[in-house]
Amino acid sequence: MNVGFIGCVDSSRAALKTLLGVDGLTVSAVVTREKSTVNADFCDLTDLCYENEIPVHFENPKARAASVDFLESFDLDVIFCIGWSYLLDESMLALPRIGVIGFHPASLPRNRGRHPIIWALALGLEETASTFFLMDAGADSGPIANQVPISIEPDDNATSLYEKILDVSKIQLAKLCEDLVNGMVTFEEQDHSQATYWRRRIRKDGMIDFRMNAEQIHNLVRALAPPYPGAELVFGQKSIVVQKSRIASVSYPLNIEPGKVLDKACDALLVKTAGTEAIWLFDIECGDIAIGDYL
Repeated sequence: MNVGFIGCVDSSRAALKTLLGVDGLTVSAVVTREKSTVNADFCDLTDLCYENEIPVHFENPKARAASVDFLESFDLDVIFCIGWSYLLDESMLALPRIGVIGFHPASLPRNRGRHPIIWALALGLEETASTFFLMDAGADSGPIANQVPISIEPDDNATSLYEKILDVSKIQLAKLCEDLVNGMVTFEEQDHSQATYWRRRIRKDGMIDFRMNAEQIHNLVRALAPPYPGAELVFGQKSIVVQKSRIASVSYPLNIEPGKVLDKACDALLVKTAGTEAIWLFDIECGDIAIGDYL
């Protein structure tokens, strides 16, 4: 079975390595990006391609038809698209005999759309999923081939949840490929009446407002931990990145305003939030900030 591959992030690399180990399946061509300013988890795939003598094409987003032309010559049975920043054109979707199989780390049909790991954590969800599906012209709306639920623990952040999803997805993908080779894959139509969508995250979504409660701030911080760029707070004219936090176990008077610095220890700050709560922010640049200052 001849397979094409499209992707350019960490999950793409994990998937490509998995595909290379499946008997009866040949990765015939790869479309990727030479660099990316929009993917925080961008990953260079060229070493895998060169080591395995796989022809590779670097897509120019302004000339996507060239990617279709490149893949068209390989007589592909299926294309896997894992870790790509925009929808594929219909000409690409129609290229392989079986179709294009995509990946989305969410519980489809719920939570289609952008930045699913970030939103799942920021919104305090207790479960997500790893989903492979047959792509169509919509956003994450095609029939599902395989879905595995993944629990989100209170101490998970983007780093640990990303790793959980990768670990599960590699097992899923290997099984899916074996079923493809043996002609045993079935695709189940999504219940579109249950569909919800997440929008693209922008920088202001990561700005900490201490009028939020401590749990909301903590969820935001863990959602934007590596490989993502971190939540931010503002002190004066300075923006400070926050990638680690802990909700304080002590209650504080209701008449202390949100944003007031209550304590300081090395590179950590204790800051009042909404209600009677406070939150510790760790590993931050807080040299100019003093107890009693407001963030």
